[in-house]
Amino acid sequence: MRGIDAASVYVPRARLSTDEIVEAWGHSTAAGVETKAVPAADEDAITMAIAAGARLFEDCDVDRSALDRLAIASTTPPVAEGDFASRVVRALGLPRSVGQSVHTNHTAAAAEAIDAALHASGRVLVLATDCPRGDPAESDHPLGAGAAALLIDDDAVIAVRDGTWYADESPGIRFRTDDAIDSLGITTYERNAMSTALSQAVSALNKGDETIDAAAIHQPNGSLPYRLARSLPIDNAAVSAGLVADRIGDAGAATVPIGLLAALAAATDDAQTVAAFFGGGTAAAFACEVADAQRSIDVAGLSDLDTGVSISYTHYLRRRDHLKGREVGGGGANVSLPTWRESLDARYRLIAGKCPECGAVSFPPRGACQSCHARVEFESVPANRTGKIVALATIGQGGAPPEFARYQQRDGAYGAAIVELPAGDGSIRLPGQLTDADLEHASVGDRVTASIRRIYEQEGVPRYGVKFVPDGNGEEIA
Repeated sequence: MRGIDAASVYVPRARLSTDEIVEAWGHSTAAGVETKAVPAADEDAITMAIAAGARLFEDCDVDRSALDRLAIASTTPPVAEGDFASRVVRALGLPRSVGQSVHTNHTAAAAEAIDAALHASGRVLVLATDCPRGDPAESDHPLGAGAAALLIDDDAVIAVRDGTWYADESPGIRFRTDDAIDSLGITTYERNAMSTALSQAVSALNKGDETIDAAAIHQPNGSLPYRLARSLPIDNAAVSAGLVADRIGDAGAATVPIGLLAALAAATDDAQTVAAFFGGGTAAAFACEVADAQRSIDVAGLSDLDTGVSISYTHYLRRRDHLKGREVGGGGANVSLPTWRESLDARYRLIAGKCPECGAVSFPPRGACQSCHARVEFESVPANRTGKIVALATIGQGGAPPEFARYQQRDGAYGAAIVELPAGDGSIRLPGQLTDADLEHASVGDRVTASIRRIYEQEGVPRYGVKFVPDGNGEEIA
């Protein structure tokens, strides 16, 4: 049976406690949420999808060249209209011939992506990624961030039954007309609509004669799943197994997939786990079972759920761009679109070039060899994504070039480093920004790992590339 053969999770490092929200507003609408994950100023749905996918390929030893299809689910793509999937394809080094589909508009979008993958043939990568925003005074309180990657294939470790669906119009439960999500706030109406839809979908799947050991239920906060389970053949212990909103908040389309993977990783042999999605009228359910007792699902990155560093509420508002900084004038990096596009493999994948004349490695791989100066056709050599800092400077507030000033206003001072990475039989050195970094403790010689983040915007278009995350960060962010 088709199902989940490998999986990974990515959750941003920063955490905001609900206590901070209560101190700021005198109340919180994030019932049952202790902390929520907060994306960095240079993170969005694309970068988190890439991070989750990279973990799947690297930590779970999955062959990316054998992928047949990519399905992405998100309610908050970084632009209202634009090509989402092709950036992920390029950044993850997937085959250019891979089939693509993007699912959005409601929080059950991940169910659509999983269902499409189950009905497809071959190996399908499903990425569910989200970082929704709302009104800071009300709807934003429980909103978190995160991403999940699921490899769907035949003869999988976890067998997944075809989904069951239920659809009935329930307007006003959760919607977005501009940048922030909203709802009509009619509690009884919303809860009844969710309970009816989810119970219909789960009942059609379960037939009432099987024990559900664990469940990942629609969780816009940390308490509603327990209320919804009252109308389902699911007890509180099963709900707890798939609950993640208490630690990372409501991550939109990614919350249930992350909860499902957490529940599956803890499942015993022959345990049945149910994922129940709700999207404002549409509900879907999937039953997952261990297909082979001799094999176990490897979910990379689950430790992200219980790690992180605290940030203040003021820092949170800046990061999420609720507090607007002043516009910075002047010029900046004006890299032409053709030049930028030609360098994408170097910017995303750290592809260097080996000189056929002298064997030296050059980065970026264009023009003359940086060692023997011969103009050659370089042999592509991927650099290691982990290396060390060989030079470091801190760019303080007001010191950033105009193209980086917006992110500096939102996240504060940043580190500018020269990083050395092994490549082939040699090494390369390149400049790069540090991200998710504790600059007070960062120093020359520190180990760093490449991560795809937003670099800047030009002509209104976000540009992405490699930044570097120091290993061992763990101190509180002021």
